[in-house]
Amino acid sequence: MTDATVHYDRLLAEQYTWMLGDDIEALAAGQAALLRDLGVLPGPAPGVAVDLGCGPGQQTLALARAGFASVVAVDSSKLLLAELAGHTRDIAGIDPVHADIRGVLPQVARPGTVDLVVCMGDTLPHLPSRADVTALLADTARALAPGGRFVVTYRDQSRPLHGTDRFIPVRGDRDRVFTCFLEYVDEDTVMVHDLLHTRSGDTWSLRAGSYPKLRIASDWLNEQCRRAGLEIRDDTTGPRGMRILHAVKT
Repeated sequence: MTDATVHYDRLLAEQYTWMLGDDIEALAAGQAALLRDLGVLPGPAPGVAVDLGCGPGQQTLALARAGFASVVAVDSSKLLLAELAGHTRDIAGIDPVHADIRGVLPQVARPGTVDLVVCMGDTLPHLPSRADVTALLADTARALAPGGRFVVTYRDQSRPLHGTDRFIPVRGDRDRVFTCFLEYVDEDTVMVHDLLHTRSGDTWSLRAGSYPKLRIASDWLNEQCRRAGLEIRDDTTGPRGMRILHAVKT
């Protein structure tokens, strides 16, 4: 298990959907719009998509509704996969897989058979090392058919924030307040400290946890994609400061 997996099991997974706005249908619609804008849609023969770090299912729903015949949904959180199952119970062709995203592609897909691999929502920086990123890109290139697509969204943390800018309000309502604080450890790592305040009656309590994330620079990731045989088609900054990279298997 990675540090991120442990942190999700202990704190984040049960809060995750709420943190994103508590509306899976709206989130799925946003993901569908992103795929349309990128031109990432199945061809005349509906193919296979793999959703790495699928979470509660917003990307998986978007992919299935876009027309992919099969969507392999991978996540290391059993709780989030259970949420996904609830949201997708009436949709055929979805294959949930409880696994670490490292090394999973050779297990779920034969080389050259996948039309699309997505890794959304800042999942990629959860990997423990840069070597894990390059290995994942190599696995992605092997799994994709010629012309197959790879889409990843992530936060470029290569430029550190300073002072109070490192305190980031995530979401709050009358009974819950979620905040994170960033601590830059070295050129490769930022430590994320998550603080969840919850109210019961007139009393507030605190749950906290920390985990490391990779500081991935867009230039570095683009170069790793090219070395893996993935040609960059789009590299932009999207909503909430998320970097959007779209590449094609050459």
